[in-house]
Amino acid sequence: MEIVANVLVGLVAALHAYILVLEMFLWQKKPGRSLHGFDPEMARATAPLAANQGLYNGFLAAGLVWGLIAADPTGFGARVFFTSCVVVAGVYGAATANRRILVVQALPGALALAAVLAAR
Repeated sequence: MEIVANVLVGLVAALHAYILVLEMFLWQKKPGRSLHGFDPEMARATAPLAANQGLYNGFLAAGLVWGLIAADPTGFGARVFFTSCVVVAGVYGAATANRRILVVQALPGALALAAVLAAR
């Protein structure tokens, strides 16, 4: 079960690293604009906000990777904390911005968190 948990945490980390790239570097390009259906002007106007969000997603990814490489009990605590943060951010994002975030962010985070706790 520990291998499954670590794979899920790694996938969630990769997802958040991808979100960092999308929001910080590709926001004004086609992949970023198509995410929300923005025209170039809207993408340009919202780019600073997106970059800030991307940075936070990078912190989540970094924390998840830290949890994977740190020895327990620190690694376990980091995995639990950062997967919990992902779930909370996903639920909040779904409630305030777009319900799709619940499936894209909160669900993978919740599955990884459940696996981490079950592997303990």
